[in-house]
Amino acid sequence: MKRSVTNLNAKNIVDFIGSIFEKRGDEEYLGEPVTMGQHMLQGATMAEQRREPDEIIIGTLLHDIGHFTSEFGTFSMEDTEDRYHEDAGAAVLEQFFPKVITDCCRHHVAAKRYLCATDPEYFQKLSIASIHSLNLQGGPMCEAEIKDFEKNPNLKKILKVRLYDDAGKIPDMVTPSFWHFAPLVQKMVDSHCSKEK
Repeated sequence: MKRSVTNLNAKNIVDFIGSIFEKRGDEEYLGEPVTMGQHMLQGATMAEQRREPDEIIIGTLLHDIGHFTSEFGTFSMEDTEDRYHEDAGAAVLEQFFPKVITDCCRHHVAAKRYLCATDPEYFQKLSIASIHSLNLQGGPMCEAEIKDFEKNPNLKKILKVRLYDDAGKIPDMVTPSFWHFAPLVQKMVDSHCSKEK
């Protein structure tokens, strides 16, 4: 996958992302009872069913794409260091998608750290795998980090995507494939890229 990243453009980015779902979507998701593809599709499907705005649906669909594009590989329960998949994903998305989508990808890990620090009940709902990754990612935010994170104008949307991220771990949930969402993904790419010209 990594070799193709440098050849991406507005006309092939959606097919590239679709190929990731097809070729690697069946990979294990961080010790969870779903695959990586199922996880992302479940969150996006829930968002769509609840009639969320397009950026929430697509932000949820693509938030973990960095697990497949990171030069550090995918996370495992044996990891002792963070792999920064959120930065890897944002690096691929940022030239094709509006900032809100990139922010939902880049900051969904920070959103978990933020919610753990600001909502005591949130931590109790985390899976074992999510707690393991939280520890590698710095644990709950400190007060200074909280104040800095709250300055992001997309904060509410980032947090909403994070909650769909947490929800997308249901064994045997039936979802449409990536291609169901592809027209909306392409529409977002086209709109963003036309503004950038």
